[in-house]
Amino acid sequence: MRYTGPKWKVNRRENFTVLGSTEKWRKHASLPGQFGTLKKKPTEYSLQLREKQKVKRLYGMTENQFKRFFRIALQKSGNTGLTLLQLLELRIDNVLYKLGFALTRSQSRQFITHGLVTLNGKKHNVPSTILKIGDAIELKDKIMNSQTMLLIKSDKIKQSIIPKWLKQFEKGGSVVSLPQREDIDPGINERLIIELYSR
Repeated sequence: MRYTGPKWKVNRRENFTVLGSTEKWRKHASLPGQFGTLKKKPTEYSLQLREKQKVKRLYGMTENQFKRFFRIALQKSGNTGLTLLQLLELRIDNVLYKLGFALTRSQSRQFITHGLVTLNGKKHNVPSTILKIGDAIELKDKIMNSQTMLLIKSDKIKQSIIPKWLKQFEKGGSVVSLPQREDIDPGINERLIIELYSR
């Protein structure tokens, strides 16, 4: 089940902006709860678990979805950690977000599930679909001409950081190459996730 509670609580728990887009939660960066300020050395397992939880929440996935993506990465040749991150980045909801057509991944998922996005010219409503090189997505005029999109487009910072593995169009974009490790959030430690699932 997807988390729908307070965003700051989760961000403080993971010490990372996994929900929302603001960094204001860092003003109260201690752990949430009555004993959030208590400090103890984390175990190896707790570090691995927290990293997995952080990444799972960052991409807005359920536990079963995340395990499925890990199994797919495990079956492919090459670096499993990098492959896992590439699969996560290539989710259609993440691609729409990275193209600058949503302020958060949650908003991107909402556009997709509401049938406002096409994939290669056909209506698509599955946010977890993994895109391939050459796949193109486009938003319908209904959302492109809305006040919501005007607000999104006014975020100049987001509009200026389209990753090089994507190509942005007026109403969407396409995947032109696989994302490389330097294109993916450096705050993620995929090694810990691989170690967790390798136990």
